[in-house]
Amino acid sequence: MALTIAERFKYNLYLWYFGLTQVRLIHYCRPKIVDITEEKVVLMMSLDRRTRNHVRSMYIGAMVVGVDMVTGFTAMVRIRESKRKVIPIFKDLTANFLKRAEGDVYFICREGKAITDAVEKTITTGERVNIPVQVTATVPNKFGNEPVAEFTITLSVKEK
Repeated sequence: MALTIAERFKYNLYLWYFGLTQVRLIHYCRPKIVDITEEKVVLMMSLDRRTRNHVRSMYIGAMVVGVDMVTGFTAMVRIRESKRKVIPIFKDLTANFLKRAEGDVYFICREGKAITDAVEKTITTGERVNIPVQVTATVPNKFGNEPVAEFTITLSVKEK
């Protein structure tokens, strides 16, 4: 099920507002939500003067912002659905860079079900729940669906 234009606008407005009021670096990099389903979230970050390094590929810091946001946004959607006060944070990150990201990068998180289960578990038990989340980065205009980087970020959720 694809997002309607109105739904995509709503999610991107929320992302823009969050970046403007909470984490200015997100606002500076200007990521955009492309798709959301129960299983995955796809976020795109343009390669432009804000995100490009000296060799004309995406700067590692911008790529980490993309990983943080696609995982965090997946968690925020699940938390909002639960209508509970659950706080997501990140514990660690590992990255494997396979190719230079020389175009707009799409960050794909296919762990929607696992994140939903983690949110439900922290609500049920009251304990902190840590889960490793896999994120794949692609540059479709240059490499199709072939990954340019693969990340594992540990999401930690706890009900406040």
